[in-house]
Amino acid sequence: MADRRTPIERVCIFCGSRLGNRPIYRSHAARVAGLLAERGIGIVYGGGSIGLMGVVADAALRAGAEVIGVIPEVLMAREFAHPNLTRLHVVRTMHERKALMSDLADGFIALPGGFGTLDELFEIVTWAQLGIHSKPVVLLNSGDYYRHLLASLRHAVEEGFIAPEHAGLLAVTDDPEEAVEAVLTYRPPVAIPRWMGREER
Repeated sequence: MADRRTPIERVCIFCGSRLGNRPIYRSHAARVAGLLAERGIGIVYGGGSIGLMGVVADAALRAGAEVIGVIPEVLMAREFAHPNLTRLHVVRTMHERKALMSDLADGFIALPGGFGTLDELFEIVTWAQLGIHSKPVVLLNSGDYYRHLLASLRHAVEEGFIAPEHAGLLAVTDDPEEAVEAVLTYRPPVAIPRWMGREER
């Protein structure tokens, strides 16, 4: 059987514009960025210099990696656009930000974050569910940060709102090395079940 994997040249990292309350969030963010850089993989992210976004960018840049930021005009001041990136795209809207980050990346890793991180994560998983892309999506559950979210997703599967096959489009790990390895070794499903059948309309 032919290898259906797409070469991974850049990974998009979704993460918070705050550091969070525990050191593990910062250490995992830096570790993921460093591991990707060691493998010659570029990083795409939200373009900020603060919070976990800044940690990711700084760690990758120190390791010599390509780092591409995508930031909307309205957040240029609030998220303090990083001044030392390989490239910074300034876009008009949040929708343009997410679309461009998706276009530039071959896979996605979500670190801890707030509403914005969750928005980015769920949109990119939804696009996978709909067959818009077949790229790997990995959730790094640093320090069990996402335990309640994962319980909610399991509940949605149990209640019939998420198909088990679609839930499987989101890989989950609590280890940075495993997160990077999951992206690099991902093989898209041969066929993704229909999101909605005629009998459910």
